[in-house]
This record gives sequence, structure tokens and C-alpha cells, in this order.
Amino acid sequence: MALHFSREELAARRAASISAMQKRGLDGLLMFRQESMYYLTGYDTFGYVYFQCLYLGADGRVMLLTRAPDLRQAQHTSDIRDIRIWVDGPEASPAIELKEILHGFGLSGKKLGVEWEAYGLTARNGMRLASAFDGFARLIDASDLVSRQRLVKSPAEIAYVRKAAELADLALDEAHRLAGPGVSEAEILAAMQSVIIRNDGDDPANEFIIGSGDDALLCRYKTGRRVLEAQDQLTLEFAGVFRHYHSCLMRTIPIGKPPAQQVEMHKVAVDALEACKAALKPGRPIGDVFDAHAKVLDAAGYSRHRMNATGYSLGAVYAPNWMDWPMFYHGNPEPAAPGQVYFIHLIIFDSEAGLAMTSGQTVLVTEGAAEVLSKRSTELVIR
Repeated sequence: MALHFSREELAARRAASISAMQKRGLDGLLMFRQESMYYLTGYDTFGYVYFQCLYLGADGRVMLLTRAPDLRQAQHTSDIRDIRIWVDGPEASPAIELKEILHGFGLSGKKLGVEWEAYGLTARNGMRLASAFDGFARLIDASDLVSRQRLVKSPAEIAYVRKAAELADLALDEAHRLAGPGVSEAEILAAMQSVIIRNDGDDPANEFIIGSGDDALLCRYKTGRRVLEAQDQLTLEFAGVFRHYHSCLMRTIPIGKPPAQQVEMHKVAVDALEACKAALKPGRPIGDVFDAHAKVLDAAGYSRHRMNATGYSLGAVYAPNWMDWPMFYHGNPEPAAPGQVYFIHLIIFDSEAGLAMTSGQTVLVTEGAAEVLSKRSTELVIR
């Protein structure tokens, strides 16, 4: 089997989940988030785009219901022993099959937690699940149960995050090497992705964000490539990825001599980034990180040009995005704790002036100051 963690660590994670289930009075957990399946068993697939459920019982029982293409995937990548297959067809009803399996486990009338908030459980399949279980068992929203457990990383996980950070640094080096007048975004993007894959990295959970000119003011991927001009700007938001663990960086690279305002925007962004890191302390609510960012940007006159969130947790995540729970926004009461990993991004987009400036780093929460995982400077690089 291609397990990326020891059997002992996987078993300990399941034991911790069972303890959390028992505190909530749950007899079992129905998981539809691929992140939870990977975290608890090592199971690695994109088969969650179809109906797929991992069951964990309060008695420690584990069962996976999936489709035939994922039988060998589960056997090869996980420590799951009980794998059931539902068969494709016009009358297929995997939700009913799941209920019948659990009936055989003696779960009639029991309380079952469900990961309702999951990309792997569409609204249609969710309604089918609720209908199938009506009168059979009580379904309780437990979408956060494993996500909360995943928030603090183990030493083995942190080692993977550190490797991902090394890969992100290599990708940034490629961007700095290639960016310049007459260079296509395609060439830069290809080099950044190539260096990660060539160094044993993985595909990211969402596309790298790359945009120049007016598109430098976008913080989402869009299709289409342009060639950098003599006076231009290039915004990049990307991740090094190792064993699905992500470490992100964000930068805006001016092409040619930048306007004085853009140089000032860079200073403000870096000052705000430093303020965010100072606010990320164990025991303090992570909403303080957003407030630190807003205080610096607003004082510099950029209140109309900032975002309403300034980063989020990172971990082992799957498509469609690498953003994990929780996020930095005003009033978020979730406390920071050692072992958590966050991406802090500072984004200033002045649409009136047509100028962009960003800076971002992935950090590890420690007992003291947050540790920056990237070895690259936040100084302004001009090409």
C-alpha cells in the first residue's frame, strides 16, 4: 500500500475522531469530504465527484462505499479493509444501498453525523441521502468534526508542509527568472508548475493564479495568456504541493520602472503582512489577524482597495480549491494554536489607478512568533 503516514498515526487519528463523535453523542460518522478520508485512512482519489461515503463507527468500524474504478485505488492507497461497490445504472441508488449496509451494522434508530458541507456531496445527492435515511436514523450535521481535528498538524504533516514550502520557493525563483518584457505568461506558468512536479510535488487543488496588465488585479484564475509588455505588472498566487499538503505564496512583480504609488503599495502590503504575523499568537482569535491587516491598510488610505478576508488555513486538500478552514476575517473567534498552518495574503487592488500589489506567505503557528516557511524575501522584485 502507498501510505504516506504510519498505520499507528492513522489509527490515532481515527481514535481522536471517535472520541469527538462520542462527545457529541454520535453513533457513527458519514464522511463525504475527500480530505477527511485521506486524513483518517490515507485514501487518495478524485472519485469523490461521484457518490462516495466513508463510514466511521463509534465502535471503530470503517467502511467505504464507492464505485468500481476506486476499488483498487482504495486498496492501494488506504488501510480500509471493508470496501463496498455500488453499480452504475439508470436505477442506481447508492444512498439507499448505504442505508441498507448501515442497517446491517445495527444502526437503525441511531444518531449519525454527516459531512453535509462537502464538495463530494451535491445538493441532489444530499437530498437523496436525507430521503433514504428518513425514518431510519437521525442525521446530525457534523461537517466540522474532522476539519477541526485536521487544523493542528502532526510532526509528520508539518514535514510535508515544509517540503511544499521548498517547492513554492523554487516556483517563485522560476517566476523571477523569467518575468520580463516580451515573455508570455504561459512560459512563466509552465516553468513554475514544472519545477514543482520535477521535484516530486503534486498538482494543486486549484489553478495557479496568474495575471498581468489589467488582469493583475484579479485574484482568481482565468483562461487566456498574454505577453508581458515593457511597462507591466504580474500578479502570482500559487502553491507548492507535497502529498496534497499546500504551502502558498503571493507576489506582484512590476515590469519596467513602477509608478511611485505602486512602490508605496508594496511597502504598505509588507507592513501589513508583518502586522498580521505579529497578531497570529496562540490563544488569540484569528479575527485579530484580519484586524491587524485592515488597520495598516486603512491608515495608509487603502480601505477601498483591500479585501474582506486576508488568508486561511492550509493543509491536505482536494479540488476545487486549496483554501482550508478557517479563514481570517473580522470577528472570527477561532483561537490560534501551535501546529496550525496559515496562508496570509495581502492584496491591494486600485482599480482607479489600474495598479496591483500583493504579498503573501505561509506560516506555522508556534508557541511564540509565527514561523515563516518560505526562505524567500518579500522585497520588491522589479523586472
